[in-house]
Amino acid sequence: MDKALQPVHSRCQYDQHAYQQHHYQQHGYLVLPQLLTSLQISQLYQSVEPIYTQWLEQNQPNPDFDQLVNMHSLTLPKYFAGQPEQRLTFFQELSCKVLVDTLKAVFGEGLYFHNTQLFFNPADPQKHNYWHRDLQYSPIPEVQQQQAHSELTSLHVRIPLRDETGIELIPHSHQQWDSGLESKVRFAKDGYQQHDDLPHSQLITLKQGDVLVFNAQMIHRGRYDFNAERLALDICIGTPHPLIQGFRDSAVQPTTDELAQIENKDWFIEAAKLE
Repeated sequence: MDKALQPVHSRCQYDQHAYQQHHYQQHGYLVLPQLLTSLQISQLYQSVEPIYTQWLEQNQPNPDFDQLVNMHSLTLPKYFAGQPEQRLTFFQELSCKVLVDTLKAVFGEGLYFHNTQLFFNPADPQKHNYWHRDLQYSPIPEVQQQQAHSELTSLHVRIPLRDETGIELIPHSHQQWDSGLESKVRFAKDGYQQHDDLPHSQLITLKQGDVLVFNAQMIHRGRYDFNAERLALDICIGTPHPLIQGFRDSAVQPTTDELAQIENKDWFIEAAKLE
C-alpha cells in the first residue's frame, strides 16, 4: 500500500519505527519509553527474584563477590529445579509480543536469542566503574574485533526492574573505533584509568516500563553511584556473525517442548537454526 494511502495509525507507526531505526543507526542505542506495563515488569521481577536469590546463595561465599556487578544465563535449567513450568513462563515473559514486534520493526527479521544478564550494584561501594566494549574480555584479538566492528549487531535489551540512572554510553561508537583517548582509558594506559570520564558521553535514566536497546560493542560503562539499589534485566539478542558464534550456550535455550508452547518464538527459532 502506498504510504499516503495508509490509515493514520499505520503511518504514525511507520514514522515512529523509521525514527527509531535512524536514531539507532546514528547513535547505537535507542530508548523505548514505557514500552512495558507495570504488570509485565511485576511478572518479570517475580521470575527474576528467585533466580537472583539462588545465585546470591551460591556466590556470596566467593572472595571476589563484592566486586561482581552482574550475573548471566538466568534461563539455565538449574534455576528451575522442581518447577520447570516457571522456566516456560519466564521465556514467555522475555519474548512478550510488544517487545518482539517492536524490535522486529526496528531491526528486521533474523534476530536470535543469545542469553540474559542481570545487573546490580557491587557489594563494595568503592568499586570503580569501567569503560568497555563487551568483546574486549574475549580471546578475540582487538584487530579482529575492529575489522568486524561495523558488521556486528549484538544487542542488549535492558529492562530496569527498578528506576535507574545506571548506564553511560558513547554515542556512535558502535560504528567508529576508539579515539586515542578512548583507547587509553578503556585499557588504562599512559596513566589513565578505566573509570576516567570521556567526552561526548550520554548518561541514561530509565523508569520502570522503559526499555533501552544498545549495541554491546559500543563503548559503555555501568554507573553505580546514582542508585542506592539497581536491578536491570538485559536480554541479549542479535544477528548471527561467525566471530561470536562460539559464545552461544545451548543450555540457556528452550527445549523442543518449551519452544512448541512459546507464543512469540521468533528469537528462539532463529537460535535453534544456529545449533
